[in-house]
Amino acid sequence: MNLHFRMAQMEDVDILLKLEQEAFPIFQQSDRKKLNKGIKSSFQEILIVESSGTIKQPIGSIVLYKYKHTLRIYSIALFGAYRKKGLGHELLQYIKEYALQKHYSQITLEVRKRNCKLVAWYESKGFEIVSELIDYYKPGENAFKMQINLENSIKNKGYRNIIVIDQPFKWENTDINAKIISVKEYINDKSYQNNSNFRVFNLCSSYKYQSYGYYVSLLASARGQRIIPNITTISDFRNINVIQSVTFELNDFITNSLASETQKTFSLDVYFGQTHLKSYKTLAAKLYQIFEAPLFRINLINDEKWLVKSVKVLSFKMLDPEQRDLMYQSAYSYFNKKRYNYPTLTNYLYDLAILVNPSEENPPSDAGALDKFKSVANKKGVYVELITKEDKNKINEFDALFIRETTNVNHHTYEFSRLAFAEGLVVMDDPWSILRCSNKIYQNELFKRNKIKTPNTVALTKNNFNSKLLREFNYPVVLKQPDSAFSLGVTKVTNEQEAEEGLKKLFKKSDMVVCQEFLYSEYDWRIGVLDNNPIFACKYFMTKNHWQIYDWNSENEDKSGAHETIPVEEVPSQVLKVAQKAASLIGDGLYGVDLKLVEGEVYVIEVNDNPNIDLGVEDAALKDDLYGMIIDSFINRIEIAKNIRKINLVNNKHQGSGKSFTKK
Repeated sequence: MNLHFRMAQMEDVDILLKLEQEAFPIFQQSDRKKLNKGIKSSFQEILIVESSGTIKQPIGSIVLYKYKHTLRIYSIALFGAYRKKGLGHELLQYIKEYALQKHYSQITLEVRKRNCKLVAWYESKGFEIVSELIDYYKPGENAFKMQINLENSIKNKGYRNIIVIDQPFKWENTDINAKIISVKEYINDKSYQNNSNFRVFNLCSSYKYQSYGYYVSLLASARGQRIIPNITTISDFRNINVIQSVTFELNDFITNSLASETQKTFSLDVYFGQTHLKSYKTLAAKLYQIFEAPLFRINLINDEKWLVKSVKVLSFKMLDPEQRDLMYQSAYSYFNKKRYNYPTLTNYLYDLAILVNPSEENPPSDAGALDKFKSVANKKGVYVELITKEDKNKINEFDALFIRETTNVNHHTYEFSRLAFAEGLVVMDDPWSILRCSNKIYQNELFKRNKIKTPNTVALTKNNFNSKLLREFNYPVVLKQPDSAFSLGVTKVTNEQEAEEGLKKLFKKSDMVVCQEFLYSEYDWRIGVLDNNPIFACKYFMTKNHWQIYDWNSENEDKSGAHETIPVEEVPSQVLKVAQKAASLIGDGLYGVDLKLVEGEVYVIEVNDNPNIDLGVEDAALKDDLYGMIIDSFINRIEIAKNIRKINLVNNKHQGSGKSFTKK
């Protein structure tokens, strides 16, 4: 059963009272006054546990007391119909994850001494009896105080590195920023079971199905830890079709990198994203972004151009002494590189990198908006660091990457997105959104197939272009470079001659050009969509005496037209509906959907990744709440990736992971 957790409100007191009466004997029950006080208290956390679904039903509650270093479970209660269904384990796991998030070093609770079954259950979950409390509930009713110690992961901010090896192999170079443990330790030691903040490097001797290596990767994934390699990567290495598919975008780079090789075959060993061959260091780094495994060998064959023949995961036992020395050097370089200096005054839950370009003339977010993102994130427990393209080697120090620099496929922004995704970060914009949004030909086909109205559009190809086709157009029409952005690479032509001249220029840059019907409107709708929900709405007006919202030939400092921000609830419903449908075809990230409403019909112009969010423009209606919604989405995605939260598919929202039930 998926569970939904929320903070208790004053109107929940009757539910809480009923739970108290059903779950506990009289001497353990809290009265109305105590519950009212608890809901208002900053010292307590009272949660209502509900079943997920369209109609949520209350099924239980949790009451927690928050001390400086200790989280105390005061009570867990379930209605009778939901007991003996295994929900106790779920609730307790939720509390453990909550404690880890909030950086508590231990969890305590009290339980009736005579309730032997419950005492044994807590012991099976890692709790230990630390003392007996005489007459705790009433004369003759003693309690055991029980406790479980948690490693306070926030003291060592960032993912702690663990290298797992199996016997009889021994890691000889221990002068690295990683702990070397055995398979047995990793599987059985509770300190590795209850903490999702580990970064696990699986160097077992075999990754075969149901081997120790296989189970280390499987367990790490279940524990919400970042595991290298993961089960998917292990599986991908066995499938040559998958290998060739994921390396397709690197084919030209591989061929250029191996231009000086005269042999028909070539092999490259990659250790922790590095190679000792200086000429191929960049190639090794790019391959590691695709095949995230600690040690692997890529075999290539030259058949007019270099092609990937196979990729093999290497294990500790496969390396000879010389190779092992090279591997140790690579490990030292990888684990001991300079780390970020995180602020010491505040313990943050998560770390967010925002990629910016200080020199960009028209960035997606201005300085004021970036300051807002930072201040709002800090209040929500998220540390924000502005990074630039020079900081690629620092990516794995963060939990998430937010790109606030104009994106393109043949650009470092795409490389950052791909690298961050390979490192296991939550990424916005993700690589697939950048690919899909950067090409108008792709979007035209996508929208056509899904019956979304767009201006009439034709894709023209350089090699097959016949100028006679230009006679058939109803002018004016708009010619677009497929990857144009911010109205650049876009031309309006009013006749056949202008069209031919415009196409000559565009065909020099691209083999295909988009020709689109010109639909006049006073303004374009821009609907911001996040997690498939609209979050802001703007009218972008055309610049004065121009047909676009940007006039790059203008002598004015501000080259954009006027704008008007509208509360989402005031936007015509058909505009919102079409915007959501179009964005959902791209993904579930952050998008700006451009639309025109002409004679009662809604037309999608395009879906943009990396939409503008500027201070005083897109945030004019929601103010700080707009930034809060985006930061909340990052938090939710991070916690889903760490298995701290589950996805409520019914309501298309993220929710706390389910868990449930007892009492002091």
